[in-house]
Amino acid sequence: MSDRFVVKPKRTDKKGDRYVVTTIRIEKDLLEAFGDLAAKSDRSRNDLICTALQYALDHLEFVPAEES
Repeated sequence: MSDRFVVKPKRTDKKGDRYVVTTIRIEKDLLEAFGDLAAKSDRSRNDLICTALQYALDHLEFVPAEES
């Protein structure tokens, strides 16, 4: 399994309105980095952030606190 974050051309087939609007607080540099990638890849910043969030969830390992 690769740990690379691969960006592919945007798919045009949409499956209804499954999106919601939310607000998050992130560092300015991180937002600018996604903006730069969006400009280079012809994808929206929102699309890239959603892809990154899904990638993080798919590769996340949750380690619960040990019970005393």
